[in-house]
Amino acid sequence: MVVHLQNGAASVLGRLSRVDVREVWLSESVGFTPWLSQEENLRLLAETINMQLVLEAKEKPVGMFRADIIARDVHTGQPVLIENQLERTDHGHLGQLLTYAAGLKAMSIVWVSTLFTDEHRAALDWLNEITSSSIAFFGLEMELWRIDDSAIAPKFNLVSKPNMFSKRVSRASQARFDKAAFIRQVHIERPELRNADIQRLAAEQGITISPAYISELRKAFTEEQSA
Repeated sequence: MVVHLQNGAASVLGRLSRVDVREVWLSESVGFTPWLSQEENLRLLAETINMQLVLEAKEKPVGMFRADIIARDVHTGQPVLIENQLERTDHGHLGQLLTYAAGLKAMSIVWVSTLFTDEHRAALDWLNEITSSSIAFFGLEMELWRIDDSAIAPKFNLVSKPNMFSKRVSRASQARFDKAAFIRQVHIERPELRNADIQRLAAEQGITISPAYISELRKAFTEEQSA
């Protein structure tokens, strides 16, 4: 592509080309994890997810396993788990992600991969939907690029993130929802339903009600009606 400048001269632009990550890092633990844990590279990842992070540990033991990178959110002080892989996402790394998050009580969980499958992107989206507003799952695709013979440049693409607005709305809806009135109405109109059925009907509206609570209220309503 040729760009004509004001003085009549022409400048030829370089060609952007993708670089295979395996040309730079042969191993996640020996190559990629140490690179990502460096301050400037961790900052690039943090900017992508709109956070400010400081490194806490690399290859941190979690029971009999090891988490790739543990950082800390500067603003909240909460731990951030970063799990990475240099290939397409797989079920194994998804399991590791959840195992490490539980063991470390991480509030923000970041999964870095060179390619996210639709299934694993959907899994992170689902986790963001069903967890509280204090927990966030991020999916990042890692790319390497260069212009002609220039130095290789990294790029993170955000493919999954929490919808904090939806989480706040869901939490507010839970607070406004009158669970007792809902159970009473269903109990009167459809007495044949089981507690599990009532729980399912509430869940369809995004409301969580335990079977024990439903059983307790239905018993009280029955006693009230027979009094």
